[in-house]
Amino acid sequence: MRRVARLTAAVMISVLALIGAVRLVGPAQTPSSVRRQLTFLRSELNDGAAAEAQSQFPEGYFFLYALYGLTAVNLGEADEARWALGFLESAEARAPFAAELSPAYGIFYRGWLNWLRGGILSLEPPGTHDPAFERDSAELAAAFDQSPVPFLPAYPGQAWPVDSTVAIASLSLHDKLSTPRYGATITRWLAGARVNLDPATGLIPHTTDVDTGAPTSGARGSSQSIIERFLPEIDPDFARGQYLAFRSHFLARPLGLGPAIREYPHGTDGPADVDSGPLPLGISLSATVVTLGAARVEGDSSLAAGLANFGEVAGVPIDTWHTRRYALGLLPIGDAFLAWSKSARLLTATPPAATVAPPSRPAPASVVPSPGSVVPSPGSVVPSPGSVVPSPGSVVPSPGAVVPSPGSVVPSPGAVVLSPGAVVPSPGSVVPPSASLAAPPRALGWWWRLPLLTLFLLLGVAPWLAGPLRRRLRRS
Repeated sequence: MRRVARLTAAVMISVLALIGAVRLVGPAQTPSSVRRQLTFLRSELNDGAAAEAQSQFPEGYFFLYALYGLTAVNLGEADEARWALGFLESAEARAPFAAELSPAYGIFYRGWLNWLRGGILSLEPPGTHDPAFERDSAELAAAFDQSPVPFLPAYPGQAWPVDSTVAIASLSLHDKLSTPRYGATITRWLAGARVNLDPATGLIPHTTDVDTGAPTSGARGSSQSIIERFLPEIDPDFARGQYLAFRSHFLARPLGLGPAIREYPHGTDGPADVDSGPLPLGISLSATVVTLGAARVEGDSSLAAGLANFGEVAGVPIDTWHTRRYALGLLPIGDAFLAWSKSARLLTATPPAATVAPPSRPAPASVVPSPGSVVPSPGSVVPSPGSVVPSPGSVVPSPGAVVPSPGSVVPSPGAVVLSPGAVVPSPGSVVPPSASLAAPPRALGWWWRLPLLTLFLLLGVAPWLAGPLRRRLRRS
């Protein structure tokens, strides 16, 4: 019996080591895994997880529904996103926030709510109008225009720049989906943000003075990770500089193992709080999870894959036939942040054609231009006979992009439309912020996995070497 027990334990240890190794090198950002997380989260929300999250975090109720809805948007599931939006519009969701602020209920509540509204609208057919999105966008823009500082309060006397970043991103999304109105507001906000950076890191700070806009605390991972997720939706070039600085100051490899994000910049330490959560070895778990999404929208495929793979090992995911949960499902809001990050994609920019392969089709016959006709430059897309040729100055899809058929409704230049049947970047693809920006320099090679793979190998073979080693010691 003892021998059977030892054999069973050896098999189990070896299987677990093999599973860990596979998770470390296998694909970790698949649509199916995110959908199973959503199924788990929907069940938890139906059982009251949002109210429980509110007792643990100041915005727990709001965040759990918001992240569920935004993940549904990333997956193209508009009905699920609308279901979540309904709860966010409730009195219970507004309860922690002050109605007397400008905008009413504060920039955190109004900014995230408007971003979700815009995300849902982006899944609708071209020309769809959402009066609530138009109204809230106008109110947000008015609040920014009337404020002498770029960072509006989320609570009376308290401002976190990350919340204003989300709100400005929602105005940028408005101008991509509808008639552009808020370019001046966005430009003014960017100018104000640039002159109120954290002097130590050159990054947007964690908190600011509500009257002057000056930093009251330096950049921190828990807010920077979200800022870096939304800045590419506003200004890809400014976002790239901020992202590279963020990566330089906050990316770490604790104990020489997997990639993770510090709460405070290298060379600085500080206390844990409700924003950061626990800080083992100075690492913010929430910032590490959200940086996965920031890396995806910046096209930083090596870091996105590294964070995802390390999360598959450290997060100990548990799968059923229809669901997936991490950390035994004890903290659903953690699952919500992870699902949102693993499915992150840009809503305000059309992904480069190289990222999403179009359906295969036979090569068109060559076209010989008639005398006096305009000859396209090498590499440009030549319209097929009978197709609608864009007028000068209009937006032309990049080579390989899916072109609307003749007679279809074509959105205005710059608009982002996910019409039924459109090619949507899957949660497994990593999309750079714009076709004009190349992927950032690699911050992480494949070889960071080697120490953990070695550890899994040793764990896997150790049970089988223990018996022969014991017998050899007895003989000696």
